[in-house]
Amino acid sequence: MTGRVALEGLEFHAFHGVYPHERESGNWFEVDIAVETDFSSAAFQDDLAGTVNYETLFRIVKEEMDKPSKLLEKVAGKIIEDILDELPVVQSVDIKISKINPPIGGKCKRATVQVFKKR
Repeated sequence: MTGRVALEGLEFHAFHGVYPHERESGNWFEVDIAVETDFSSAAFQDDLAGTVNYETLFRIVKEEMDKPSKLLEKVAGKIIEDILDELPVVQSVDIKISKINPPIGGKCKRATVQVFKKR
């Protein structure tokens, strides 16, 4: 039995962006992440060891969001790589990272990158 563990609406003040002022003053970002895993053990044994601990997912996301990068694609790729390396039970990762009020010269609520990877 497979299922998804997801964290939605994570908010971070981080320093990602192509422009120097973005990496100096930072901006607000929102992250949604979901992983697919086998729930067979957790569903019948009521044991955290049979699923993915969402505190671990949060830690992995936070660690990468704390490192300044120019591109959100790089941030998303590194988060996915870290999850697949650290959590062998994860079968796939779907992550969406949004920059709130991006500096594009006009009104925009968010600019979003979404990346999906299957093991």
